[in-house]
Amino acid sequence: MSMTIRAQAVEPFEPPAPVPRTMPPSRLEIIRTVLRNPLELWGTPSYTLPYIDTKFFGSRTLIVNHPGLIRHVLVDNVANYRMAVVRQLILRPILRDGLLTAEGEVWKRSRKAISPVFTPRHAKGFANQMLAKSMEFVERYSAAAQTSFETDISADMTDLTFEILSETLFSGEIVSDSNDMSGDVDRLLHAMGRVDPMDLLQAPSWVPRLTRIGGTRVLEKFRKIVLDTMEKRRARMHTEPNLVPQDFLTLLLQLSGAGGLSDDEIEDNILTFIGAGHETTARALAWTLYCVANVPDFRMAMEGEIDRVIASGAEPVQWLDQMPHVRAAFEEAMRLYPPAPSINREAIRDDVWMAPDGDRVDIPAGMTVLVMPWTLHRHETLWDRPRAYMPQRFLPENRDRIDRYQYLPFGAGPRICIGAIFAMQEAVIALAVLMQRYRFDVTAESHPWPVQKLTTQPRDRLPMLVSARAH
Repeated sequence: MSMTIRAQAVEPFEPPAPVPRTMPPSRLEIIRTVLRNPLELWGTPSYTLPYIDTKFFGSRTLIVNHPGLIRHVLVDNVANYRMAVVRQLILRPILRDGLLTAEGEVWKRSRKAISPVFTPRHAKGFANQMLAKSMEFVERYSAAAQTSFETDISADMTDLTFEILSETLFSGEIVSDSNDMSGDVDRLLHAMGRVDPMDLLQAPSWVPRLTRIGGTRVLEKFRKIVLDTMEKRRARMHTEPNLVPQDFLTLLLQLSGAGGLSDDEIEDNILTFIGAGHETTARALAWTLYCVANVPDFRMAMEGEIDRVIASGAEPVQWLDQMPHVRAAFEEAMRLYPPAPSINREAIRDDVWMAPDGDRVDIPAGMTVLVMPWTLHRHETLWDRPRAYMPQRFLPENRDRIDRYQYLPFGAGPRICIGAIFAMQEAVIALAVLMQRYRFDVTAESHPWPVQKLTTQPRDRLPMLVSARAH
């Protein structure tokens, strides 16, 4: 162990990731790479230049890595940028007018309606439920009745985050006869959320997507789950109005009609949160446990911090602020493996941005703008040792070195992830509960290769060895 720690001090751990291309790919190679794994598409310029004006399938595209230009597009002149066509062709068939895909007045109405659930005060109110579900989950490891055992940590974190989301936002009342709801969600997103060649060609949505034919039945199943869940809660609101949980589901249903949300919009938003609401956090938790297992010195600091805070009797709502090492480990994992690896926009009208050095960037109407957290978070001019897992960079004493717009795990501007505080609190509580009781180590088969689907996830299983910690 001591040899590993000394090596870590000299050479930081670099987790698996595609090596930047040195030669531009052919058109056919672009198609093959995008269908296989878009993360393997990006070349050296994407990791070294502030912006790149290029063409992608005949469409002029601006790849943006400059924090100032990112702020311009996502914040300062946000009204001039709508969702890019390709992104919507992929996501709208699943989520329709859910918060992630809605635009214009529909998005404004939905965002305003849903915001009260995710205010900092309200989000912090979920802390005890997050703790309870995390403790229930960790008892399953105890039930293995072994000193150590191997598990697929990616699948485990998908289960845990689904159970937390179900309990906090739906009071555990998602109507389904499935014994593998998190697996069903996984299949839905991966069957329907893949890039199809017709998307790259920007074919109309009515043109069949052969890669998604197998996902239609899964989507229909989920639409039925959502409708059954809505009907059950509506009936309870009518027969037991004083006993109805005041959760996300009830709030949405109370907003139906009379200028609020339509039934279709409520259905779309419920599906959005059931489907995508836990996927991002699940992937980030799995990557965190994997990366932390490869930095034993920092892991020991995390364990000591967790033990001290929990022993002090601090309420779980305080853990996010009182566990800076745990938070930093999670944030650094999201830097290297951003849950949402691309942000796609399209200019509505001609636009111009002037760089601090006087360079002029013209963005004509119709131009696609790609802000890629995957390349931004690994950019050589913005980060020291950008490919290395170094959670120290997110400790409180170092955070002021990170520009607000060079780190975008939750996006930025009006469309920043509405559940960011919820996710951060959930992650710290889950990691603390897991790591207080257990230590997670890599195995000989732990070679996760990151692929981009809807999220950045391991291509296959992510096996890890779980061992009870000695106290």
